[in-house]
Amino acid sequence: MQEALDLPPGCQDWRQTWPWPHALPHVVWRGVTFTADAMCEAAFAEHGIALPTGLGSAVAKRRAEFLAGRLCARDALRAVMGRAEVPGVAETRAPCWPAGTVGSITHSAGFAAALAAPARHWQGLGLDAEPPMPAARATRLAPQILTPRERDWRDRLPAEAQALFTTLAFSCKESLFKALFPLVQRRFYFQDAELADWQPEEGRVTLRLLTTLAPDWPADTPCHGQYVADPRRLLSVIALPQAHEPPAHS
Repeated sequence: MQEALDLPPGCQDWRQTWPWPHALPHVVWRGVTFTADAMCEAAFAEHGIALPTGLGSAVAKRRAEFLAGRLCARDALRAVMGRAEVPGVAETRAPCWPAGTVGSITHSAGFAAALAAPARHWQGLGLDAEPPMPAARATRLAPQILTPRERDWRDRLPAEAQALFTTLAFSCKESLFKALFPLVQRRFYFQDAELADWQPEEGRVTLRLLTTLAPDWPADTPCHGQYVADPRRLLSVIALPQAHEPPAHS
């Protein structure tokens, strides 16, 4: 049963049912849809979330994304920690998660979501939501997103599946960056990892690093994840377990 939550005007369809095919132990998910034009700046103070200085002059859409994402993150952290906290904002503009926790936030086209988990179980989490790419856009962006091997893979797929493949690769690599950057403190790009395994019937993916990002994250390291897709969006998660935990795909 979904718990009632006090949401600001413009936020609706609160979600806490796990969306992916396979549960991740100790990981909490929250999601919400929102209408940016219906959300006002006063909602930040009313719901106890500080408006960052850099967003004071931002467009309504950007402020709404931030508020909706932090509402999701706060409730996920409440479930993990037993108390509500709002992730801060790092110099890189990435979320700063409370000590002892890891998490990730995403927003896309009137939808926001967050994951949180205890750091004793998970090194990093990455979450990304993307609208499905139209075929023309997927073709145009593929050289930036896909490695040569991935492009060969895409070209062997039926025409109707090629844009989904490109969207999947894009989203999973975004999730990988969110999961790994806090650990390696080094920027990396689409060509630094590639899809090594894709199981559409299971909603599972494995990315393989093509670049050594840190001593603990050498080239060829596999990073496991999941995705779910519908006509509105593709939602991917990359989960990096602690060494003593079973792999995220088991």
